[in-house]
Amino acid sequence: MDVEQVVPRSDYSEKHRPQFHFTPESNWMNDPNGMVNFNGEYHLFYQYHPYSNVWGPMHWGHAVSKDLIHWEHLPIALKPDHNGAIFSGSAVVDWDDTTVFFNGESGLVAIFTHADTYPGSERPRQRQSLAYSSDNGRTWTFYEGNPVLSEPRILDFRDPKVFWHDETTRCVMVIASGQSISVYTSLNLIDWEFASTFGKKGRVTPGCMGMS
Repeated sequence: MDVEQVVPRSDYSEKHRPQFHFTPESNWMNDPNGMVNFNGEYHLFYQYHPYSNVWGPMHWGHAVSKDLIHWEHLPIALKPDHNGAIFSGSAVVDWDDTTVFFNGESGLVAIFTHADTYPGSERPRQRQSLAYSSDNGRTWTFYEGNPVLSEPRILDFRDPKVFWHDETTRCVMVIASGQSISVYTSLNLIDWEFASTFGKKGRVTPGCMGMS
């Protein structure tokens, strides 16, 4: 396939620029986040440091595509705020406005880890938060009730992956929690209830809503 046909943008013509793998226009990127399709567009978010080519305060970069080959760079979606830097997470379409963010319409919701330190210490703190967009991901608003989920007993508590589970008619969050994977459920993406933990030795420890 002709490279010019795949990546027609002139700024993608640098000698060492990957032609079949997405890259930001400049500076540091790592984990892809929040891949979702909505209103005919594929959305790609990614860990991004817009001010350096090394890791630093994480943002969510953002690009959209019609075909997963040609990408349009959009402005940074999420920037660090008073709750911390923006670590990895996921994005979903709130089709039925269960969050009540969209006045009865559908919209995009990002679920991600806010990362900072506990006040008065250098101990890392990782909590789960929300942001939402009513204009196809072009602008984003942090939920005023952030964070929506925290677990002070666990040092590493991050990278939520959220999906809809038809059989139980609720959202499921799978999240790294120390050396285990924990599962939470929610009816509205805001209020989360512990379901179970998959331990490092392969044991499943059910909570008040153990899932099969």
